Amino acid sequence: MIHQLYEQSSLILTSNRSPEEWTELVGNQGMMTAILDRLLHRVEVIHMNNESHCLKHQKKIFQ
Repeated sequence: MIHQLYEQSSLILTSNRSPEEWTELVGNQGMMTAILDRLLHRVEVIHMNNESHCLKHQKKIFQ
């Protein structure tokens, strides 16, 4: 999918992990390096260190 969308469409990804941690999720460093090269080429990274929206609302339900 990423290969097909590369330089043809916009893509928004969200993650609770940094890209440096993604390799352990995929299990293949070469594959992850290729994916990150495409994802991070001409990209704007927005770091949001706020409390999770889902967790914030879940706390209200269980209180």
